[in-house]
Formats: sequence, C-alpha cells, structure tokens
Amino acid sequence: MHIEDIAAMLGRVPMLAKLDPTRIKLLAFTGQLQRFSPGEYLMREGDSSDCTFLILVGGVDAVVDSAKGEILLTRAGPNDMVGEMGVLMNVPRTAGVRANSDVQALRITAKMFLRLVSESPEVALDVMRTLAERVLLNSRQVERLHRELDQAAAQQVRYGMDTASDSS
Repeated sequence: MHIEDIAAMLGRVPMLAKLDPTRIKLLAFTGQLQRFSPGEYLMREGDSSDCTFLILVGGVDAVVDSAKGEILLTRAGPNDMVGEMGVLMNVPRTAGVRANSDVQALRITAKMFLRLVSESPEVALDVMRTLAERVLLNSRQVERLHRELDQAAAQQVRYGMDTASDSS
C-alpha cells in the first residue's frame, strides 16, 4: 500500500478528518502499516505503551485476563484507534488487543501520537470524547455485572432456604 493510499484511508477516520492534509500525509509516512492474522495480538496486557494502532481493515477484541478466564472488554473495527489510553497515561497496557479477523493497522509511535494530540485541538477533543464514551460503556458494564452478582447471591440465599426447608 502506498503512502497516498494510507493517507486517503486516514482522511476518512473521523478522529483525523479535520486535520490538514499535510499532517495526514506526515502521519501516513511516519506510521508503520502492519498486518495481523485472526488470533494474533497487536498488544498484550502489561506490555509497554509505546504506540497506538489505527485499525484500517478488519476487527480486534480488547481482552483482559481474570481468575475466571479471559474477559472481552470491547471490539473495535475500521477507523477505531486502540492503545491510546496507555500512551496518554504513560502506563503499561491495561488490556490485550487481538485480531478477530485479518487486520491491517497503522502503528503510530507514542511520540507521534502525543505530538498529534498536543498540536491538534480537534484531534485531542475527539480522543477525549472516545475515552469518555469508553468510560461510560465500562460503567454500564460494571453496573450490569453488579446486578448479575446481586441476582446470583439472592438465588443462592433462596436455594439455601429451599434446601433448609426440605431437610426439616
């Protein structure tokens, strides 16, 4: 894929659409196009947050490991960015990101991403909106999980009462 093709794809990304075409070309030139097969990790939980990935083709799953196994946090597809939270917070990856189909993604170094955000208020605002949406979705997921836990606990109590009354 040529720089012009990558720049054209980047120009269709809502987060980048307001950028000057020269900046988009710079991003296309400095980014590294990478391909991933289904099941292959773009990044693993705990890795250094040295870059972000802009998904151009295909889809990915963000996952975390737990005592009960892997938990799917979210899915991302074309025009979505992954890995920006770790870069912005300067912390290791908080989740793994794995291809769920054939993926083409542009790897953007942390330095370039931070430069883009700091020099482009429009991009910074879109990044903040995206992160705020994720926080809202995660909050709703936590609320749902709390309700499920409360229901499971209530069922256990009822089951315990039913068992106790059966034995009397």
